[in-house]
Amino acid sequence: MKYSEISHFSHPLHPLKFVYSEFPFKCDGCKEVGIGSRYKCSKCDFDLHMHCAIPSPSIFHPFYYKCSFQFMSRPPGDKPRYCNACERIVSGFLYHCRDCGFDLHPCCAKLPMVLDDGEVKLYLHRKVSATCHKCGRQGRSWSYRSSCKKYNLHVACVKDMLVENWAELYHPENNGNKKKDNKIPSLKNALQTHHQKSKGKVQKCCEMAGLAVQFVISAVLGDPTTIIAGFIGSLIAG
Repeated sequence: MKYSEISHFSHPLHPLKFVYSEFPFKCDGCKEVGIGSRYKCSKCDFDLHMHCAIPSPSIFHPFYYKCSFQFMSRPPGDKPRYCNACERIVSGFLYHCRDCGFDLHPCCAKLPMVLDDGEVKLYLHRKVSATCHKCGRQGRSWSYRSSCKKYNLHVACVKDMLVENWAELYHPENNGNKKKDNKIPSLKNALQTHHQKSKGKVQKCCEMAGLAVQFVISAVLGDPTTIIAGFIGSLIAG
């Protein structure tokens, strides 16, 4: 559910307004990268993913059918915790299962089970035996795999691609002030092909893999829309 303006416990000073922009941001709730739809305080430069701004008190996930995940504003305990979907550290808002100890970033918890733009259809899997188009390895984190089974991308690798190619959101010399970037990282040449094909077929394979990664990145960033996907696609190809 979307509201034009909300009050939020994490930012009681001012209301947060719904905005949409292709400028990237770092969510002040989960501390992860976002793009597109968000709730923003223009006075304080405070941003929240949609999933962080209006969380569900508790959720169930088909990958962990015995678990009940509760929304929490900070990780429990004093030891580092990691998201079971993307393997990255959990630093802020999360969904936590007290019985099993599993943790999920809010955006990871809400990753669509299917991404479909009419041309490429990708299914979310907890484990896939196929190699990843990014790292060339099997297993690791949750993965999106195409219905044709040729394209597979670890959610962890997608996040790594963003971290590797995007300068930090903060300028050290600016005393921690947020960096005003106007684009997400170029991912050109970030993908690998692991198929023995002719040059033309390899190019087509990578083009399709690039199209697939557009939608995975959009979902990981909290806004799986074709508008954002097309914007990311231009950066991959540029």
